[in-house]
Amino acid sequence: MPEISETLLANLDAFTGFARSRLGDADLARDAVQDSLLKAITAERQPSEEAVVPWFYRILRRTIIDLHRRHDARNRALDRLGDQLGTPADPEEERVLCCCFERLLPDLPESYAELIRRIDLGGERASDLAAERGSNANALTVQHHRARRRLRDLLEGSCKVCASHGCLDCDCAGTDH
Repeated sequence: MPEISETLLANLDAFTGFARSRLGDADLARDAVQDSLLKAITAERQPSEEAVVPWFYRILRRTIIDLHRRHDARNRALDRLGDQLGTPADPEEERVLCCCFERLLPDLPESYAELIRRIDLGGERASDLAAERGSNANALTVQHHRARRRLRDLLEGSCKVCASHGCLDCDCAGTDH
């Protein structure tokens, strides 16, 4: 066992470089190598010293594949959640929704207004927009939620009663009450 540990430590930079090239993130690569080292050192069956490096690469590859699978599963779950939150329960809601929100969009920070225009009005998926921006889909979903909440607050301040009832069949005609 001490020989295996020495061989693994002697190749640590190569293992980390291998993981970094497949994960694109130095910190994540170090974590993957660390997890793999733990699996290798605690494995019941260990190879002969000559086969340690190829054996460890197999462990590291499986760890990287597992990381990718978890990442993909998390993104799919976020996409489903975004689709559920972005889809009106009743198609009729889109037609009778108060138009006051359109005149309030310029009162939002530009990044919030853009999210509402592109996701809610334009039908874009949050995950696609996050990929376009090179950002995290989860972070963009949180920002989108904050944008909607801020718009709701503006509507409640502007439309008063109709806003607290969902701004459906609004009769305020876009004027302040």
